[in-house]
Amino acid sequence: MSDQRRGFLLGAAAYLLWGLFPLYWPLLEPAGALEILSHRVVWSVVTMLVLVIALRRTAQLRAILTDPRKRTLLVVAAIVVAINWGTYIYGVNSHRVVETSLGYFINPLVTVLMGVLILKERLRQWQWLAIGIATLAVVGLTIEYGRPPWIAIILAFSFGTYGLAKKQANVAAIESLTFETLVLVPVAAAYLIWLGAHGHSHFTSDGTGHAFLLASTGLVTAIPLILFGGAAIRVPLTTLGLLQYLAPILQFLLGVTVLDEHMTTMRWVGFGAVWVALAIFTVEALRHRQRQLRLTTAASAL
Repeated sequence: MSDQRRGFLLGAAAYLLWGLFPLYWPLLEPAGALEILSHRVVWSVVTMLVLVIALRRTAQLRAILTDPRKRTLLVVAAIVVAINWGTYIYGVNSHRVVETSLGYFINPLVTVLMGVLILKERLRQWQWLAIGIATLAVVGLTIEYGRPPWIAIILAFSFGTYGLAKKQANVAAIESLTFETLVLVPVAAAYLIWLGAHGHSHFTSDGTGHAFLLASTGLVTAIPLILFGGAAIRVPLTTLGLLQYLAPILQFLLGVTVLDEHMTTMRWVGFGAVWVALAIFTVEALRHRQRQLRLTTAASAL
């Protein structure tokens, strides 16, 4: 098996696992979203520290602590990823999986828009068209839902902010997530202790199997990340960009079929418009990359 094919399979496995998350989080009920989020942070710290030690990356982790810029950016990343994780868990466990998938469908477009607003990047004509269509789709879904699709909007903007902070920090995935969860763990642990002290904890009150499931949140967080890290160094970014649609597609299909969430005609129209926008955005990005490669090849030949 070629290295690139191995990378493609690793990336596909990562996004497929992320796509199956709507089947996992309900298993942790009756714990609420905040309790599940806190367990995810605590057990992720344990898992990531084991990985850092096993892979001998403690020096890289210490380097973050000595770099004020990276440290600040990763603190921001920690805050927004906590918002993202908590919102997603809440969305899934409140039977709004289709709306969570919408957040990850529009995320690439939101990320590009944030590049314009924050990094002063310039959009090409077809990118503006894609963002315009997606905006109209969200407006239409707002009318249909009778409210803005807040879960989707929060997921898209929190993950876009997370990606922007991580890009600026330029730290490897394992060390980055380890630092982020270390930032969050004091608050998460304090909340779990408070729940236990007041008799509201579900860690020990719902059996050994449920406690094991809560503890498994660390592995569930780490495994797709490791698979993604293996893919990122083996396949082009364009391939990863296409693979990222696997997760929301699977989440949407699970919401509509297995979880039997209701889809009205207007919701189908809204999601269809989002998919059209993504198709325009993706095709334009691929063509732009091909043009850039041809120009680079021509310049090298000269």
